[in-house]
Amino acid sequence: MARTASLSGFPEWLPEERLVELHVLDTLRRTFELHGFSSIETRAVETVGQLLRKGEIDKEVYGLSRLQDEDADTAAKVDPHALALHFDLTVPFARYVVENAGYLAFPFRRYQIQKVWRGERPQEGRAREFTQADIDVVGDGELPFRYDVEIALVIAEALNALPIPDFLLRINNRKLAEGFYTGIGLTDTAGVLRSIDKLEKVGPAKVAELLKEELGATDDQAQAALKLAGIRTTDTSFVEQVRALGVTNELLEEGLNELEQVIAAAVQHAPGRVVADLSIARGLDYYTGTVVETVLVGHEQLGSICSGGRYDALASKGNRKFPGVGLSIGVTRLVSRILSQDLAKATRSVPTAVLVTLNNDDSWAAAQDVAAQLRSRGIATEVAAKAEKFGKQIKFADRRGIPFVWFTDDDGKHQVKDIRTGEQYDADPDSWTPAEEDLHVRVIAAS
Repeated sequence: MARTASLSGFPEWLPEERLVELHVLDTLRRTFELHGFSSIETRAVETVGQLLRKGEIDKEVYGLSRLQDEDADTAAKVDPHALALHFDLTVPFARYVVENAGYLAFPFRRYQIQKVWRGERPQEGRAREFTQADIDVVGDGELPFRYDVEIALVIAEALNALPIPDFLLRINNRKLAEGFYTGIGLTDTAGVLRSIDKLEKVGPAKVAELLKEELGATDDQAQAALKLAGIRTTDTSFVEQVRALGVTNELLEEGLNELEQVIAAAVQHAPGRVVADLSIARGLDYYTGTVVETVLVGHEQLGSICSGGRYDALASKGNRKFPGVGLSIGVTRLVSRILSQDLAKATRSVPTAVLVTLNNDDSWAAAQDVAAQLRSRGIATEVAAKAEKFGKQIKFADRRGIPFVWFTDDDGKHQVKDIRTGEQYDADPDSWTPAEEDLHVRVIAAS
């Protein structure tokens, strides 16, 4: 991980590192499909108008233009029809749902694993090109709240299957927060949420300052907002703590009830993995209910590894609305931490389990036949390119990380050697199979 990147913010993995990433991706895909989520892939580009219609993220978007375009430097900034790379997978998914609504069965359950691009300052955990893994459930007209609960449990199961440290899903509800702010007389609830979202970065004193200077809050209002944000429980006791603050509001009660359901289910089905954290706000404006951020315990400085929530109005077509709830895992951020901290590693650096050696250059065709027999039974196999001394062919296998070397003598007798132990024994290409742990590359957590 000490390699120098040729282009900052665009990570490229070595083969053995890529194997770790593939393990993460395969684990997520398998878990999502076990829960009935279908895979889709959307285009890499959207119009600028589509990308910027919700939230304040225009500084992070990469605009696209033709090199021959004389106005290339300004086109994406001024033309809502110009193209830009998507900065997340939720906004493109909303467009996808609207355009394909006549072909989808609702509630529609989808997962999507793709690269996204953001023009951020590269640092640990933040790249300009990175992979996200999203799951969402979208309804037609309405979406039962129970899906908010289910999404959290699916993500907890998926993360639990990865070679990562303990994690916590920190969950809040925007209705709870907005109802509370309205109840204390702060009407610009979106502005308050944006200020509260900065709490961990700048601290409570600075947030209080922002609330007073930018939103006209009084000292009492600022302190009340901070008291709400300070509530954090591992069970449903947050309900009593919020009510003890003495604020009454219908939207607040609705949010309290929804968050209570999520936390109650998590305590039962994913104990120790979820907390009610009323400081979680999520900066994007399209969230309307449940909001989630996830941290690795002991690695909180990395930032959220999984975030998202409920959105009731992101996708619409005329009077027809498609409410949804979803969460997004930052795969590249997770893999970067796994690799940099040696949290897990691949058992070998290549998929190949066997190298078939050559006695002489005329034996190449016969060696290919042996390799085909092994591959037919799922054993990844390479054939040596040159009939060098066996010692050199064995060294080549060792350098590549291939554990077994196959020999065939002039009489057609076959032997295989485990170059890790030096053990060599007779073998039949029609029946020989390595031990299960050697058949495929595995990713193992650090002891």
